Amino acid sequence: MTRTIESAIAVAHGMDPVGVADAAEPAEVADDPAPNTPIIFAIATQKGGVGKTTTTVNLGARFAMAGHNVLIVDLEPQAQAGTAIGVTLGEGADPDEVEAELKRSLGYILQMALQKFPRPHLQEAMFDRTDEVVGGFKGHGRLCVLASENASMEAAQNAFVTKPYTDTVTLRRLLLAEAGGFDIVLIDTPPAVSHLNAVALAAADYVITLCVPEYQSIKGALVLSAATHAVETNTNGECKPQLLGALLNRSNPESAWTSQDVHCRNAMIGDGLDSGPGRGLFPFVTDVRRDVRISESYIHGKPAVVRFLNQSCGKQYTAVVEEILDRLESPRGKWAIAEPIVFEENDDA
Repeated sequence: MTRTIESAIAVAHGMDPVGVADAAEPAEVADDPAPNTPIIFAIATQKGGVGKTTTTVNLGARFAMAGHNVLIVDLEPQAQAGTAIGVTLGEGADPDEVEAELKRSLGYILQMALQKFPRPHLQEAMFDRTDEVVGGFKGHGRLCVLASENASMEAAQNAFVTKPYTDTVTLRRLLLAEAGGFDIVLIDTPPAVSHLNAVALAAADYVITLCVPEYQSIKGALVLSAATHAVETNTNGECKPQLLGALLNRSNPESAWTSQDVHCRNAMIGDGLDSGPGRGLFPFVTDVRRDVRISESYIHGKPAVVRFLNQSCGKQYTAVVEEILDRLESPRGKWAIAEPIVFEENDDA
């Protein structure tokens, strides 16, 4: 790379860019203070099981490794994002400790916020995983998580269902008011069938969706693109998330491509950059290949990009981060997107 993460974040916040470094190596922490308002990303899809959690924690860790303060928000009742970086709530033996932990859960905080009851401040509720996850990288930033727990998050979802749609902005208001000092916030989301997905879209400045090489995932991503575009109207202009692009996840190597692989890649491109909502997904040039090291890292509480930075999976997540930064700095018409593929099937095969 020819410019730093500092540069892209500064541009996104309307500041002058600073510094130059290679994003393939951990960067030094900037001397300038972090912006007061973070950039908020939602990693969202129409369907489950496509790798939202692994994408969220790997991108979050990579930003932190490069010297930036990152908050991961686990909005998924299954609470896998917290577990992926070593935080699981409510499993201790001491009842008092369990109760104290559950009051730090994001589901509890959202319930209390909706009812306007006293609740922990976000800075008090989050768990700092910096030393355990990215502490081995010189110049690292902070890596924290607002952790989830099943019962309290399910209760929060039920509470949102009973409220007007305008209350979906609750999480965004909390983050803007209480997540100062973080550069990047990444929200791990449940499938779109959950009302919590609407909460995540309303909270986000940018939405990154995921596809796998299956036809149904492309269709779901196009629906999500249209839903993202509708948030501004549905929240009376308070929330204006933009689709930043689609990441092809769990892809096959080129040598193993089938006609379905190619058709799915081309469907992500749609009508290109000038298309209307739901017609194109602005796919990233980089895709993340199937790799057992990515899923296996979950049980270690450290994302694959931390454990295997200089191997293929780590390099792919680094490249995605670079593309994200490029898009933050550039108007949509100048984004690099994946090229369509011409595929000739072998009739003799």
